[in-house]
Parts: sequence; C-alpha cells; structure tokens
Amino acid sequence: MRGPKLNEGATAIGQRHGTKATAKYVRSSAYKARVVLDLIRGLTVRQADEVLQFTERAIARDIRKVLASAVANATDADNGGYLGEADELFVLACFADEGPTLRRFRPRARGRATRIRKRTCHITIVVARMSEERLEIVRAREEGAGASAAASRRARVERSRQRAQASKADAETTADETTADETTADETTADEVADDVAEETADDVVATDDTEVQGFADVEDADETDADETDADEAEQTDDAAAEPADGFEAGEYPGSVLPDADGNGPDTHPIKGNADSMLYHVPGSRYYKVTKAEVWFDTEESAEAAGFNKPGSTKDED
Repeated sequence: MRGPKLNEGATAIGQRHGTKATAKYVRSSAYKARVVLDLIRGLTVRQADEVLQFTERAIARDIRKVLASAVANATDADNGGYLGEADELFVLACFADEGPTLRRFRPRARGRATRIRKRTCHITIVVARMSEERLEIVRAREEGAGASAAASRRARVERSRQRAQASKADAETTADETTADETTADETTADEVADDVAEETADDVVATDDTEVQGFADVEDADETDADETDADEAEQTDDAAAEPADGFEAGEYPGSVLPDADGNGPDTHPIKGNADSMLYHVPGSRYYKVTKAEVWFDTEESAEAAGFNKPGSTKDED
C-alpha cells in the first residue's frame, strides 16, 4: 500500500494540504521505504523523529532527512509556506513511489548472463499543523511529563540529603562513644596506678615496723607471708573477675567469655567475636569482623586462644 497522498485536491486556488518535501531517485526499493513510512504516519514531528532515530533499517536515515526538510519548509516564513512552529506539526501523509530501475547483468556459466535490477524510489513526506484540540492534548501531556520529572528529581534529591544527614549523625555518635570509652579507660588506669602505689606504701610501712620490733629474720618471714597472701588475694580477684560476666550478659563456658544477647551483640568489655562452628575468632577491624555472627564474645585474644579458637589465615597475613 502506497499510503494516502492528499495532493490531488491541492490544485484549487486557496486550498492547501500541508507542506511537503521530496527526495527523488533514492537507491532503495519502494517496498523497503514503505515499511518505515508506515511507522511515522500520523505522528507528531518530534515522535516521528525519535522513531526514525532508533529504527535499524538503513532507509530510515534518508526518510529522516526528508522529514527534516519538510519541517524546514513549513517553518520558513520567508518563502510564504509558514505553517507554525516545529512542535505544532505532525506527519499528515508519507508515501514512496517507484523510480526508474537500473538494469545490470552478471556473467554466469556457459556464456550466459543474469539480470540484476537496481531499484530506486521517490520519497515524499507532507507535514501540517495540528488542530487546536490536539495541540492542547499534546501540551498537557508535555507539561504533565515535565512536572512528573521535576517531582521525581526533587524526591531523589531529598532522599540523598536524608541519607547524608543520617550518615553524618552516625559518624558523630560513633566519635562521641569512642571519646567516652577513651576517657573511661584513662580514669580506670589512673585509679589502678593509685591503688598500686597505696598498696606498695602500706607494705613498706608494715615491713619497716616489723623490722624494728622483731628483727631481720622476722621481717623476711613477714615479707614472704605478705607476698603469699597478696598472690592469693590477686588469684581470688582474678577468678572472681573471670567468673563474673558483664552486666546484662550471661557468662560463657570458656574463661573470659560471655554469650551474646537476644540481638547477637556483646558488651564493650568483650569485643572479640568467636564462631563455634569454625572455631575461629575475629578481632575488631579484621576482614570478616562485621559479617561474622558471634556465638561467643571474648575479652582478649589470649582468652580466645586458650579456649581453642584460632585466628583466620587471611587475618594473620594482613597482620
């Protein structure tokens, strides 16, 4: 089907059926051109150009040039053929007529020859201005699409800002917690040093009094006795500390370990994760620390190794 031409009635004075552009002697068959022309007939100029731009047939490039020429003729106010702006035009008609056929021959066996027909065609595109009703519909659709795109962009920007603010708040919270932990550790160290100094001073005073009253031999016995008692007290305190779990956590079956809570988290005093299936432990900052689900938490690496847990090979290489 060649398609409607709409130019038979254009011979009357005062009648006009759009503005056309023609490309003659195009080196392609009319059959191939008509397949592409059927895709753009009745579309707006913008939609037709998009269809031709992404059509894979080679003839679509020539048809796109003819469409651009027709739009240029319709929007040129100097030659008297002005119809309107390019956004107001649509493809009123498009067709392809047969052109002259070039005959060639190809030699074949036994002195024969085969005829080769090289087809040509004449491509014509007619554009016209859309009616007011159709223009209103097209403009309303474009405005709706623009508003939707702007709203989508605003929503994306707002989500990005919220994610950035949340990340900043998490970073500040982590920094505050780290500072508080360091302050607590410094205070604990100062208290321990003060206690050690007080104990040593008390031991020296007791030793001096015994030396003055009982003599040199009695002082040595008193020192040994005090040392034994001190070792026993320290051993009892260490056993009590190992037996007492952290606040809110249940003690594990291994020394220096606790069981995780309902959420799988551990106390700050036991930062090392232990996996009972693989018998591996992971320290903070290692490769698989964040993805590992701890079944037991240890306070130190020595406690984990004493319980039979080993360090992953990849972590040892990094260290």
